[in-house]
Amino acid sequence: MKYSSRITKLGESLTIAISSLARDLKEQGRDILSFSAGEPDFDTPKSIKDEAIRAINSGFTKYTQVSGINELKLVISDKLKKENLLNYEPSEIIVSNGAKHSLFNAFSALIDKNDEVIIPSPYWVTYPELVNYFGGKSIFIQTSEDSDFKITSFQLKQAITSKTKLLILTSPSNPTGMIYSKDELEAIYDVIKDTGIIIISDEIYEKLVYDNIKFVSCGSINDDMLNRTITINGLSKSSAMTGWRMGYLASKDKQLIKLLNNLQSQSTSNINSITQKASIIGLNGDSNIDTKDFCQTFENRRNLAYKMINQIQQLKVKLPQGAFYLFINIQKVNNDSIAFCKDLLEKEGVALVPGIAFGMEGYVRFSFACSEEHIIEGIKRIDKYIKSIIN
Repeated sequence: MKYSSRITKLGESLTIAISSLARDLKEQGRDILSFSAGEPDFDTPKSIKDEAIRAINSGFTKYTQVSGINELKLVISDKLKKENLLNYEPSEIIVSNGAKHSLFNAFSALIDKNDEVIIPSPYWVTYPELVNYFGGKSIFIQTSEDSDFKITSFQLKQAITSKTKLLILTSPSNPTGMIYSKDELEAIYDVIKDTGIIIISDEIYEKLVYDNIKFVSCGSINDDMLNRTITINGLSKSSAMTGWRMGYLASKDKQLIKLLNNLQSQSTSNINSITQKASIIGLNGDSNIDTKDFCQTFENRRNLAYKMINQIQQLKVKLPQGAFYLFINIQKVNNDSIAFCKDLLEKEGVALVPGIAFGMEGYVRFSFACSEEHIIEGIKRIDKYIKSIIN
């Protein structure tokens, strides 16, 4: 059987692969502690689950509009206006099967062969894979701890060419947890304002922000920034709804929304009807108390994990401002992140994700979306492993 060149170029997500391996080892009876998954360990809030049950019992189980029911899009529009200062009408929103599906749709509509897409590194693993799948070319801007893993306006200016089509921004970042401030976003705008560059702003972790830092949506900088920004968001992280598959895309380009509606109508159609009804509760404020509790718990876990990791002499890590990851510098131990992770998993039963998966060698990603007991035991094992190979 001959396969398409597109599909054979597409690699498996290394984060999912590591999580699957850890699960398999656990099922085989190994004592495995996994810090690889990008998934809250909390249950979905009861108010959201109750609304889903009501939807089922009322028979709301049929096809809906491809782009989402109007009631849901009205709530998304209202949420974006009130919380993010983004003026999107319901007709400028399309609901999809998770934020990853929203990104897939956007990339499919915007990238032609040899179009260049600027991606700050480290990056979420799926971005370059999607660029590659659609025939584009990823242009990576390497960041560092000194810049808090964020690009500078100078770096951006140097990376832009006549072929630049898109700039990907993720704030808070996966894997670093760093957040772009208003001043930093304004500096980025100053670089691109006279170009035709479109920004895809992935804001899926916006509710998981710590130390009273104010999250700023990319499109809120000014009207021109809004017009050139495609905002991606969803409920997987903030409402612990990873399995429900609800994401959304918002754009002022109504023609783009129409094209994406056509694409979705020929691929998945609408996302499931029950999730749509439940998502209204996740967006309209009824579950805000749960979300705030999630965030406070994550902040406590972050503080614990950050302190313990930095007490290991050979490791260091920047304090993340959001999300639920530590991006740990392992260069004093082993600059080969895959070898480090494989050896750690084999010897101590601890699963981390190699930094090379995110485009930065010499680092590993540690998810603190798990209990404090889990975190304490896992970091003790990491410390034991490092002492065993250093001594």
